[in-house]
Amino acid sequence: MMSWSKSIVGLFLFIPASWTQVSRQNEAIEKAEKSYAEARYEESITDHLILLNEFALASPYLDFNLGLTHHHANQADVAAGFYDKTTVAADKKLSSFAFNQSGVLMGNKKEYQAALSKFQTALIKDPTNEEARYNYELLARWLQRAEERKQQENNLPEPSEFAKRKKAEADRMVEQFRFSEALNVMEEALAQDQTVAAYQDFINSLKEVVEINEK
Repeated sequence: MMSWSKSIVGLFLFIPASWTQVSRQNEAIEKAEKSYAEARYEESITDHLILLNEFALASPYLDFNLGLTHHHANQADVAAGFYDKTTVAADKKLSSFAFNQSGVLMGNKKEYQAALSKFQTALIKDPTNEEARYNYELLARWLQRAEERKQQENNLPEPSEFAKRKKAEADRMVEQFRFSEALNVMEEALAQDQTVAAYQDFINSLKEVVEINEK
């Protein structure tokens, strides 16, 4: 019995160190994936940095994951750095994702032209990136409307009480993501009361969202 136990110990002593390293590495990867999936973003940052610093798993995929974790942890500046590193990845889809996320960060900072450029580059990298296409089209149209609004805001009519009620009704529908119904309410109201045109920008926004959603 004693000799059997010694032989088992001996077998374990001869297990290559690389096997243990691979096992620890896989466990660390699973831990990082789990913490991110469970929205424990601060912990996920630590878990991903372990992969980078302890296991030297430097790769654009890890950089992108670190960008996402910092982004969700409201550390936008750090996230931007990791996204920027990922944009030069040889994998064009991954690069496209990184440009799109960078655009989201720029948009959140109200740097709209920079955001538009990021979304456009994301589409150049990967024309099938539908999220980037949606973001680009929505922002481009919003910027166009903003410019038109500057030119028209002095000529808008004063909305009647009827118009205000219909706008409030449409707003409640938008909160429930019922964009098509909200558009119908506003268009029908406009046909009855021309002062509803005071909300033309809102109506145009609804039209564009409905159009994009129907693609």
